[in-house]
Amino acid sequence: MTVRTRFAPSPTGLLHIGGARTALFNYLYARHHGGTFLLRIEDTDRERSTQQAVDVILEGLAWLGLEADEPPVFQSTRQARHAEVAQELLAKGRAYRCYLTAAELEAMREQAKAEGRGRIVSPWRDRDPAEAPPGAPFAIRLRAPREGETVVHDLVQGEVRVANAELDDMIILRSDGTPTYQHAVVVDDHDMGITHVIRGDDHLTNTFRQAQIYDAMGWERPRFGHVPLIHGADGAKLSKRHGAQSVTEFREMGYLPEALCNYLLRLGWGHGDVEIVSREDAIRLFDIDGVGRAASRMDYAKLQHVNGVWIRAAADERLTAEVLRLLARRTDLALGTDAAHRVAALMPHLKERARTLVELADAAAFLARPLPLPLEPKAAALLSAENRLMLREVGAALADTDFSTAAIDAALRAYAERSGRKLGAVAQPLRAALTGSTVSPGIDAVLTALGREEALARIAAAAA
Repeated sequence: MTVRTRFAPSPTGLLHIGGARTALFNYLYARHHGGTFLLRIEDTDRERSTQQAVDVILEGLAWLGLEADEPPVFQSTRQARHAEVAQELLAKGRAYRCYLTAAELEAMREQAKAEGRGRIVSPWRDRDPAEAPPGAPFAIRLRAPREGETVVHDLVQGEVRVANAELDDMIILRSDGTPTYQHAVVVDDHDMGITHVIRGDDHLTNTFRQAQIYDAMGWERPRFGHVPLIHGADGAKLSKRHGAQSVTEFREMGYLPEALCNYLLRLGWGHGDVEIVSREDAIRLFDIDGVGRAASRMDYAKLQHVNGVWIRAAADERLTAEVLRLLARRTDLALGTDAAHRVAALMPHLKERARTLVELADAAAFLARPLPLPLEPKAAALLSAENRLMLREVGAALADTDFSTAAIDAALRAYAERSGRKLGAVAQPLRAALTGSTVSPGIDAVLTALGREEALARIAAAAA
């Protein structure tokens, strides 16, 4: 059997982080078993589904590196097939026409509620359709079994079962000819050859209903695996008050896709104490039996740590391009070829401290600032009259070098010894003059990245 998994989002909003993890698990499971990963856009809710949301989903999956192996299937294009299967169930006697009006159905629901019953049995289950008024609209309901149990052998949850008495004869085709979600999902998964349905455990109750459609059609059920949901740190359902929720938000906050995937993989799946997992290792190691049954808790601090690890491992050229993209949004900077060269030159040092691309861009911003350089309060305090005089002398000493890192280091050490100062007493005012801050990579690396002309201009401006 060739494994075929799918991710089936509804295009009614942003790609949620929980959905991204579901897509990741389906992708990895398919890759691990040499199978196929598919995408289905469940866009039958025409009022809420938008092309913009479809684009966001596709872009988000592409950014995460979770692109499907075949073109996406759009559920809205398959309504004729959904109706065809409903008619086949009707012909087999496994479904029936239900002529209940909306008012009658509501009255039955109220009565069931008053009697403490959850299940509604349509009187049309065993009634002759010829008794209905000519031309009366009808829905098609599944003729669900009334006795026994529906059992699902779940790959994550284990064996789960429900008494059939708890399940009603659900509508599979509405009176307007449109399919219900439960019916469309089964038909699509069958026709797409899906062998494994891996999704959130909020779909577990749906699975019992969908299993009955598979059984009624005589189709083999796929294997189901229901993954616990992601909660906030307080154990409550993840919401805006906990922090970012969508893939788009995490991207804008400066997270790398491989870091986000690494974190989501470890959020509910375990392999010993392994924390940093590459895509190649994830494909090699991942299997559904490593997924736990307990809900996962989102830890944004841990995500930042993981992101920092991946930033330090990323190519400097890639990080430079990302930083320049973020800096280009700012109006207080003078971006150009010189600034780009400075960012590239200092990147090996800048990335050692950053946890996100936004932090990295903030740390690099001083390289693109025009004179006069804005000063943070602590940096301004370092530029006393005595230190401004010292900066004139330091500038003169540096001007006599070839501005290589080694020559700069030697010149600063020689000046400190000659003036009877500790090297830190020279470096801190110099850092303030060059960056406007008291925190930066090593001062010799900063000087080298700025280059002779810009560095001496900044020193002179601060010393004036």
